[in-house]
Amino acid sequence: MGKKENRVYLQAIARRYRRASRIAKGVILDEFCSVCGYNRKYAIRILNHDLLSPSKGHPGRSPVYRDNEFLTALKRIWFASDQMCSKKLVGAIRLWLPFYSKTYEPLTPVTRKKLLTISSASIDRALQPTRVKLHKGRCMTRPGTLLRNQIPIKTHHWDVTQPGFVEADTVAHCGNSIAGDFVWSLTLTDILTTWTENRATWGKGSIGVLDQIKDIEKYIPFALQGFNCDNGSEFLNYHLLRYFSDRPKVVTFSRSRPYKKNDNAHVEQKNWSHVRQLLGYDRLDSPELIPLINDLYTNEWSLYQNHFCPSFKLIEKTRINSKYRKKYDKPKTPYQRVMESKAIDAEVKQQLKSVHLTLDPFILKADIERKLRHIFQQVKVTSNVRQRI
Repeated sequence: MGKKENRVYLQAIARRYRRASRIAKGVILDEFCSVCGYNRKYAIRILNHDLLSPSKGHPGRSPVYRDNEFLTALKRIWFASDQMCSKKLVGAIRLWLPFYSKTYEPLTPVTRKKLLTISSASIDRALQPTRVKLHKGRCMTRPGTLLRNQIPIKTHHWDVTQPGFVEADTVAHCGNSIAGDFVWSLTLTDILTTWTENRATWGKGSIGVLDQIKDIEKYIPFALQGFNCDNGSEFLNYHLLRYFSDRPKVVTFSRSRPYKKNDNAHVEQKNWSHVRQLLGYDRLDSPELIPLINDLYTNEWSLYQNHFCPSFKLIEKTRINSKYRKKYDKPKTPYQRVMESKAIDAEVKQQLKSVHLTLDPFILKADIERKLRHIFQQVKVTSNVRQRI
């Protein structure tokens, strides 16, 4: 007999066992042990246990995080935050919860308390049935050989107590084919504050990438001090080298080791969270998409990611035999890290605070979805026109 059958059989004879005489109990107990294969003392204990009676349900304490209001609110925040991991979501809930009632119905005090006190492990258990897995894309880094001897490999760690040391990378929106021209996304992320900006460019020509880097500099709340990239030809070129060298305060220009993605680990992880989660793996091969994507990247997407999406920073990494033990700080948004930095001017912080007070993450998310629909409608129209031709 299986567990379900044993339980049904137990419930059927438990009440009869308790009402029976001493001799009758012995007969029932012998039969129960023979049928279910239980030890005699264990059988006596469960036959006398009130929690196993039909009126009491399953043993153990009542579930805390299964009511509909709590699960609905948790899933809404989780989906609105682009399904971030549970440890980041613990920090994000505190940022998003004050805006929840403006978009959805007000929450009861009990539900609010649950959302503010839930642990990351409990979040994983609550969201486990709704999680989905996505596939990975292609690697499109092609080596640039012209300036390898002039742009040094970064073999040491930068002074990450100062903002402005950034890592850069590009992502190809080529779909299943690398033939022809298509849209590329450029990502720059600051190591100290994790502030990240994205821009789209047509192809990965050096002039187009340089123009987008210049545009990004207008929006980041600090001055560039160091620029580290991979060995792609979009970065290793004379245009970018001159741009960083011919200025009053020279920007340190360095590159990672070939085929060593971990040298650029800070930006590599942003390729997923800031590009793939937004635009996916579809082929974007129309120049008309560039202004649409850049409008989204520059406005709603930048505000959404930098003001309301927490991230971790590695504090300590210790090797114990063949394993590494990593210690992280509490999840914080790039905006919070910028406001905590003593190296950023008070005037810049005040401007950022003024912008932050006008934002609502749920409204930003709705605007992002609206612009995404417009972008992919344009992709569909372009695809249909190409098929007719």
